[in-house]
Amino acid sequence: MKINPSEVEQAACDLYVRALKVLPDDIKQGFARLERDETDAMAKAVLGTMTRNIAVAELNDNMLCQDTGVPIYNLVVGRGVELDGAAVKDAIRRGCERATREHSLRSSVVHPLTRQNEQTSCGRLVPVINIDFDDREQCLSLEMIPKGSGSENNSWLKMALPAEGVGAIHEFVVDCVLRAGAKTCPPTVVGVGIGGTADLCMHLSKVAATRALGSSCADPEGAALERQLSEAVNTLGIGPQGLGGNATAFAVHVELAATHISMNPVAVNMQCHSARRARATFTPSGIEYGV
Repeated sequence: MKINPSEVEQAACDLYVRALKVLPDDIKQGFARLERDETDAMAKAVLGTMTRNIAVAELNDNMLCQDTGVPIYNLVVGRGVELDGAAVKDAIRRGCERATREHSLRSSVVHPLTRQNEQTSCGRLVPVINIDFDDREQCLSLEMIPKGSGSENNSWLKMALPAEGVGAIHEFVVDCVLRAGAKTCPPTVVGVGIGGTADLCMHLSKVAATRALGSSCADPEGAALERQLSEAVNTLGIGPQGLGGNATAFAVHVELAATHISMNPVAVNMQCHSARRARATFTPSGIEYGV
């Protein structure tokens, strides 16, 4: 299967707009679950208001949040896929720029020193483009995630000592959620990366934070830790929008990597309640959009 860069460009454009306007079904189901299980009357009312706001935004074809975020594209290439990598990367950037111009999106991307905004949602090394490979035959997927500053500002890395054990991971994650408080617009998805190097660990926490609700860590120890941490953070009393209650997080997600014998990196990256993402899947039969 040969990939046409112009089709990737159009998909990158469409995905940005779709992600900003349509909340994935698993997040909507997460809201329904939290509202059903919430015991605090104020928190239940706040969750109800949040879900109504989401419905109104989608009904009126409005953005779910004014923050268009830092655009992130995850490209996964399967077996038997032929593409010009440089041309595809350029196409993704052009699609990101087109979405911003053609749909009058607020550009949230600026130069880190001058703070100059090119009004394209692009800049040096942005959009972020992650490229990976898997064993699916004749398949390429492009996922778009607009990562807002409210969630991205709540990111932490700790180079824990192996002797501190799993208890240090528990303490660090709970402390991070407490520090974030209402700043990440809870309920959140708390992404936890463990192991690897410092940069890989931070990347894993982002992968975990943007994973679909209902999924679990592929490693059984990581999956068990997810359940323990999810229960722990929802006893903190932060609640939706930080106004109290049980619904502090939809879930805590964990991703693991092997690491060095003398270190144990732990990273936390959070995703707000508007956990936006969209995906296009390219196969020989065409392009299918989803999440």
